[in-house]
Amino acid sequence: MLAKSSRPFDSEKHVFELKWDGTRCIAFVDRKNLSLRNRRLLDITHRYPEFRELRRFLKAKSVVFDGELVVLVDGVPKFDKLQQREHLEDINRIEILSGLIPATYVVFDLLYLNGKSLMKKPLVERRDLLKGLFPLSNNVIFSESYTEGRKLFSAVLKKGFEGIMAKEKESPYLSGERSGYWLKIKKSFDIDAVICGYLEGEGSRKELFGSLILGVYDKGKLMHIGQVGTGFDEKTAKRIYHILATIKSYKSPFSEIPYFKRKSFWVKPEMVVRVGYQELTKDKHLRVPVFKEIRDDKSPEECTF
Repeated sequence: MLAKSSRPFDSEKHVFELKWDGTRCIAFVDRKNLSLRNRRLLDITHRYPEFRELRRFLKAKSVVFDGELVVLVDGVPKFDKLQQREHLEDINRIEILSGLIPATYVVFDLLYLNGKSLMKKPLVERRDLLKGLFPLSNNVIFSESYTEGRKLFSAVLKKGFEGIMAKEKESPYLSGERSGYWLKIKKSFDIDAVICGYLEGEGSRKELFGSLILGVYDKGKLMHIGQVGTGFDEKTAKRIYHILATIKSYKSPFSEIPYFKRKSFWVKPEMVVRVGYQELTKDKHLRVPVFKEIRDDKSPEECTF
């Protein structure tokens, strides 16, 4: 079940939860077997051996959970830590990191109990049944709910969380749908950045660009801060592409040329755009960037951290 975006609000028809910044995970558990599946339902069980004993603590014959895999540091999810656990295939390295950077499974919904589907039942009923199954193990926790959305949102941002979820109390579980029963309310930041180039397009943007290569000035030099490929409507994408066609360059504006898997094209650093993002990575790249607008009123030299 997917969520739409929203701003903070209060409502007696909703429950509010912390938004856990990790990897979405459906867990199929019985007393003999455990299967962890990501959002695309790919099997990731082997990457998280710390959950092998989960089935031993189960207070039911079988369950299907929905939740989030996270790595917690002082109780706060750290996505960069979780990334060190993702996509590993080497068994020895997986075992080592499961001890050094252990994951936690935060469970927030119960889809099946003892072979019976609960997906048509209201959220509050599913969560009441779910509460009765805890504690399951030391690294499996229940996502608590709260009644005041605005107050919770302010509190979690101070703690370092990315936001909250709002869920209608009487809502069913609609697999694969973004119905509006669930709403994600996240923090975000804006930055004005210089377009330094673009990557070749594909699909509906094959004749335009795939994503824009962004930079900001740091001590007088342009520094690469990543790419943005979402947030454009067709009209804006065409306008940007036509402007970039007039300022093409054969030379990268960066002193150190970034590596890209797709074909790149450089432009003179003359065009400024505003981009929203969740946070900066350790190497000062934008995480989850979204295009917002063209900034005709700002010079490239003003674009700094």
